[in-house]
Amino acid sequence: MLDKHQPIIALDFASVQDAKDFLTKMPKHQPLNLKIGMELYYLSGSEFVKSLVDQGHKIFLDLKLHDIPNTVERSMRILAQLGIAMVNVHAAGGQEMMTAAKEGLLSANIQSQPLLIAVTQLTSTSHEQLITEQLISSSMEDCVQHYARLALQAGLDGVVCSPQEAHLIKEVTHSHFLTVTPGIRSQHVPHTDDQKRTLDIASAIRNKCDFLVIGRPITRSNDPEQVYQQAVKMILQTRKEIDNA
Repeated sequence: MLDKHQPIIALDFASVQDAKDFLTKMPKHQPLNLKIGMELYYLSGSEFVKSLVDQGHKIFLDLKLHDIPNTVERSMRILAQLGIAMVNVHAAGGQEMMTAAKEGLLSANIQSQPLLIAVTQLTSTSHEQLITEQLISSSMEDCVQHYARLALQAGLDGVVCSPQEAHLIKEVTHSHFLTVTPGIRSQHVPHTDDQKRTLDIASAIRNKCDFLVIGRPITRSNDPEQVYQQAVKMILQTRKEIDNA
């Protein structure tokens, strides 16, 4: 089970060795929430994922499946065998595809099923791209809420969304429907990467984000363990403030 009091570290590295080298700089003998995306998975297949699971880490396998329902169902049945904690699909694949993904996980002969979430809109997508490239005339907010409703109806556990939109997801679903949010950045340091709809840690939690995915601010730091521990401290502190409010 993923730990809500820890960020999910995005291991977006160009090689398995780079990811392994990074992990040597992190707290020893401590299970971490780790995200493995397409790049590392395509490089190493399932072996690196299995090795991390064997070390006790909790893995969010971020492959964003988007295909015909039958293919997604069979793929999920296979991925469930890896011992991962969470996996995802694209909500744009539709309710039938998302339902098939859930059925694939349910049909796997495993003791503990991974959480299944759906990507609403990528945090790199702007309002302008939504209109001019995807030809979606509704607002970004309406679009992500619509996808969240479909994911809920399909039996999924939550969605991937921008931290700016997490509270909107809760409005049309329920408090236990998970919001998993990349695009977490420092409050004081401007970013120049491809993430557009972002928030800092404290603001994201106050905006009802459940799991915070943090990559480059940690992985590209000169002292990643310190940045990680600061993130954990901020998550705990902010959640405590909310509980005591």
